[in-house]
Amino acid sequence: MPAMLSLDQARRIALAAQGLHKERPTGPVTARTVGRTFARLQLVQIDSVNVLVRSHFLPFYSRLGDYDRDILHRMSASHPRRMLEYWAHEASYIRPEHYQDLLPWQKRPWVGASRLDPGLREDVADRILAVLARSRPLTASELTARIGHVEDKQVANWGWNWNAVKRVLEHLFEEGVVSAASRTGQFERRYTLASKVLPAHALPGEQADPTAALQRLTDAAARAHGIGSVRCFADYFRTPVKATALAVEHLVRQGSLEPVEVAGWGRTLFRHTDAVLPRRATGRALLSPFDSLVFERRRLWELFSFHYRIEIYTPEPKRRFGYYVLPFLLRDRIVARVDLKADRAGGRLLVRSAFAEPDAPADTAVELAVELKLMARWLGLPGVDVGHAGDLAAVLAHEVARL
Repeated sequence: MPAMLSLDQARRIALAAQGLHKERPTGPVTARTVGRTFARLQLVQIDSVNVLVRSHFLPFYSRLGDYDRDILHRMSASHPRRMLEYWAHEASYIRPEHYQDLLPWQKRPWVGASRLDPGLREDVADRILAVLARSRPLTASELTARIGHVEDKQVANWGWNWNAVKRVLEHLFEEGVVSAASRTGQFERRYTLASKVLPAHALPGEQADPTAALQRLTDAAARAHGIGSVRCFADYFRTPVKATALAVEHLVRQGSLEPVEVAGWGRTLFRHTDAVLPRRATGRALLSPFDSLVFERRRLWELFSFHYRIEIYTPEPKRRFGYYVLPFLLRDRIVARVDLKADRAGGRLLVRSAFAEPDAPADTAVELAVELKLMARWLGLPGVDVGHAGDLAAVLAHEVARL
């Protein structure tokens, strides 16, 4: 019979797996500490929205507090790279050891050049690869100029108005032929041959057996979740659910996963045998909208009774909570949500709305005020301004003013 767990126990297992169950380190955060956190998370999603800070910086702040963002630049853009860009949950920084395993399972032809004329695609690819073989890393616009590609500008076209060079680059990126060496200040990829940036242990050899690759990815997802369903594990790296279910069966037979039941979930779940169950959770964190704790919305609801939707792409009149809303985790509950914006010119962290969850504890505003002050300091913003929107706004403004 599967072991029985309470919802509180399942919640603490999930928080511990993500490194969110305890207070942040009190001393300086080193590159080694950041590397250990990344190894725990397995991947960090990338997003171009910069209304607060680039989203891949936030998961490390949530878990470690004040740290030097240049550490991530060095990990992703300097040899030997400890973070690689590739498709996973979405566009993500991944651990190099997952690169070869992801190649057979990330099929996103809509991203690249599948709709281009095959002759044009092959010609552009040949010219791109010839240039990259002998040049420094280049952006799509630099490559367009370098190979002398000219085409009529499209104002309403599929593919974010990408030209053929950008589409072919993304096609080659998905195939594992080219990779991202770094990013510009405007967050454009600098492309180069994958062989130039891959660490030795991630260089292509014999093609990974897809079944074994998926088993390794599923094990990594289960470690990152601690506890979850087949769908949770499949969602982490965006692998097919049916194939992931077979990988889960293998991991159960192998002894890496064990079936469990959680009160209120009504279906069999799986706990990684290395997952720990803390006696209590004492952490506090503002979470990125793209944090791996909130990836899978059904799991988020079942664990925390927290309904979450990213409203960036929702027309402003239809938004309930705001544009860039961060959940606020306090101990073992998600107790509030705040819409944040960095006013870099004015040196202020703007809280455009603040809403408490129905069962938020009495100290929510106090703890959130401290957290906002800490985040502002990390971002180099001298002050925090709280607006009037939301049922938590007035008391939060009062608490911020007291600090």
